Amino acid sequence: MSEQWPGGQPGGPTAYVPLRAPGVSAGYRRWAGILVWVAIVIAVLMVVAFVVSVVLLVKADSDVDNAAYGYLAMFLWFGIVAAIPVVLAVGIPGVVMRRRVRQAGTTPS
Repeated sequence: MSEQWPGGQPGGPTAYVPLRAPGVSAGYRRWAGILVWVAIVIAVLMVVAFVVSVVLLVKADSDVDNAAYGYLAMFLWFGIVAAIPVVLAVGIPGVVMRRRVRQAGTTPS
């Protein structure tokens, strides 16, 4: 025969208790900040490279003797396209880590 509690349910009383987020170490906090800042720096460099490429295109278009500047602009575009996955690969984990650090900091002890 099985035991029953006063509520008529077999087994013990159950209740949902939300899990506490585990604490994060100082190293984890540091790496979260580093990853986010590296992504920001790379994104700023990409914007600067885009602006420089537009300036190079304008200069290349102004005179036939300056056509090599157009090739430099294309080289910068290849660099920008190659940097997009790097920004995503560094920025997304950094944002997720910062979010976890923020949640661990606001969870009551």
